[in-house]
Amino acid sequence: MKLTILGGGGFRVPLVYGALLGDHAEGRVTHVTLYDLDEGRLSAIARVLAEQGEGVPDAPAVTATTDLDEALRGADFVFSAIRVGGLEGRAADERIALAEGVLGQETVGAGGIAYGLRTVPVAEHIARRVAELAPDAWVINFTNPAGLVTEAMSRILGDRVVGICDSPVGLGRRVARVLGANPDEAWIDYVGLNHLGWLRGLRIGGRDELPRLLADEAALGSFEEGRLFGPEWLRSLGAVPNEYLHYYYFNREAVQAYRTAERTRGAYLRDQQAGFYAEMGKPDTPALDAWHRTLADREATYMAANREAAGIGERDEEDLESGGYEKVALALMRAVARNERATLILNVRNGSTLAELDADAVIEVPCFVDANGAHPVSVSPLPYHAVGLVTAVKAVEREVLAAVESGSRATAVKAFALHPLVDSVSVARRLVENYTAEHAGLAYLRR
Repeated sequence: MKLTILGGGGFRVPLVYGALLGDHAEGRVTHVTLYDLDEGRLSAIARVLAEQGEGVPDAPAVTATTDLDEALRGADFVFSAIRVGGLEGRAADERIALAEGVLGQETVGAGGIAYGLRTVPVAEHIARRVAELAPDAWVINFTNPAGLVTEAMSRILGDRVVGICDSPVGLGRRVARVLGANPDEAWIDYVGLNHLGWLRGLRIGGRDELPRLLADEAALGSFEEGRLFGPEWLRSLGAVPNEYLHYYYFNREAVQAYRTAERTRGAYLRDQQAGFYAEMGKPDTPALDAWHRTLADREATYMAANREAAGIGERDEEDLESGGYEKVALALMRAVARNERATLILNVRNGSTLAELDADAVIEVPCFVDANGAHPVSVSPLPYHAVGLVTAVKAVEREVLAAVESGSRATAVKAFALHPLVDSVSVARRLVENYTAEHAGLAYLRR
């Protein structure tokens, strides 16, 4: 079975390959093709994978290419993890937004809109090439903004594209651990959009244990989200929000923390990864060791500005483990390729799952997965406070898609202006002016 990884020179690709190395069952991935526009990054990551696979029986063969069509031909699965504009683009997104006093995070607020406007045209081109060259392939999208990009690709590929994210999985695992449960045996009631969802229940043996957690002050303060939002706010919501909702619930504090930080997250990652790839340019560098060191620092500094705004300090050791997007991707591939049924939180088309949204809207919910793909599970209605956020952000995503389709600058302004975290049409207009001046990838937006 062939897996093609788009963005194959990306830093987190070894996580995916590491998951594949542990799979020895019949029908496993036997060949991985890395695709990237940057030959230097491709070479660096190929070296890391080669060291990972040393001594592993039947390690998947690895090839690399800068030709998209060559990468797609014969693929059974396509894993998309591209970054249009690179980390330099992300750093610019953050800088331009913060100069206007609004959030510039890569998936939330002004930064997420700018990134989406750059990324959707490229994602749609990829989807059309997949439909032409690998029509039976399944696309697993990790490219951010994951929900928006998955919805754009689904207009071409239908249900054969599924979006994944490790954030809700990591949240579910942390809550289960605090409750003394095995995360793999718990049912996680989670619903929303990508980076805009709530854990509303966690069932163990058919019993919802979340009320027990919400009633326990010490337990609420013992894990990342409990410290980030505070026990009182979690009890008010009656749910545990995805960590990205901190940008909404504590927006002023988050913006202030970003504006006073030495570097934004994008600038930090840009500089950190530049150092890693420069080090990998030396032929005697132990590739896997260099990658592990860089990864450890990356995870420890995740959402540092938000933790500073909340006054909770550094991440605890037990919170450093992510949800493992590579494990989600592997479980999804296994379920589809081998009909090994699984339950996963995924980004899929809504159908009739959430009455507040139309059938084609991509949402993030638990899904049953089998050889026929991912099937969203029926969920209870959203509370009004969540309906407001979900429908407002979905409306923004639709305006982004409309702006890409039409090339309309006015529609792009509308997308920014309608976002809950952009509080002025005048600011929205300046954002569009500044982003189009900064990014060549937005030249399609007409004046």
